[in-house]
Amino acid sequence: MDIKTLKSFITVAKHKSFSEAARELHTVQPAISRHISALEAELGVRLFNRNSRDVVITPAGEQLLTDASAILTLTDKAKSQVKRAHSGKVGTLNIAHLSSACLSFMATLIRTYKSQFPEVHVSLFEMTATEQIEAFKQDKIDIAFSRPLPTPIADEFIRHDIYIDKFVALVSQSHALAGAKQVELAKLKTEQFIIFNRDEALGLFDETIILCKQAGFSPDIISQPKHMQTLVTEVAAGLGVAIAPFCVSKLYSRGCHFIALENVDTQIPLQIQFKQNNPSATVNAFLNVALAAKSEIQRSMTI
Repeated sequence: MDIKTLKSFITVAKHKSFSEAARELHTVQPAISRHISALEAELGVRLFNRNSRDVVITPAGEQLLTDASAILTLTDKAKSQVKRAHSGKVGTLNIAHLSSACLSFMATLIRTYKSQFPEVHVSLFEMTATEQIEAFKQDKIDIAFSRPLPTPIADEFIRHDIYIDKFVALVSQSHALAGAKQVELAKLKTEQFIIFNRDEALGLFDETIILCKQAGFSPDIISQPKHMQTLVTEVAAGLGVAIAPFCVSKLYSRGCHFIALENVDTQIPLQIQFKQNNPSATVNAFLNVALAAKSEIQRSMTI
């Protein structure tokens, strides 16, 4: 019982005529007769009572007509869904992001994507860079917005820069430098420092230490928060100063001032990343939307 045979059966039932069925299906009447005979032989029942003038469907035929119509409907739906899945129009998409680096654009990006692919179920996960790597290992996420990956695993991923951030100094509103637009890092050497936790962003931590040493001092670190919002809040509370990417200014930062660092040109890329072996059409579709928004995102993240 194949799809072609069922189509012949349904068409005969509709027209109550073998010749009309053959005409609609663009074939010859003997072919239609063979299909019906083969179907009746396979099922062991008579589907039509026919003579030289009339074709009348039997009760068994009526039952098959109901079921066959449902089968063809499901078949057409399956074909459509397969094509939609192939083009990324249906499915799921799990996206991890650094909240501080993505806060200003993520909602707009997801809204744009959903307007084009409304039937894809999107889930967002706020994760540190370390948490994202672990989530990739466990196949819990499809895409990540994060800092450059550690060298040992970087080749396992496809990566695109979304924007390039830079380091700034953070001081409280009561700090003597709160009104400054630029500052030399060396002027902060006597300050107590709040630095983002090394376990959560090894690259940022190490680069901060390197910059301080290049400026002639080792920072007096009093806190290593695991969340950027905590870092910003501690600075605003006057617990110390910080060096962090400019993107943290998009967090709740009342009472915290951001100052450009003179002679510090370190680039801090934010990348969209996904596994090399992920063939998902939803991932490719989202990537195209994200890259199309890249220029606008870059403009919004310029200090």
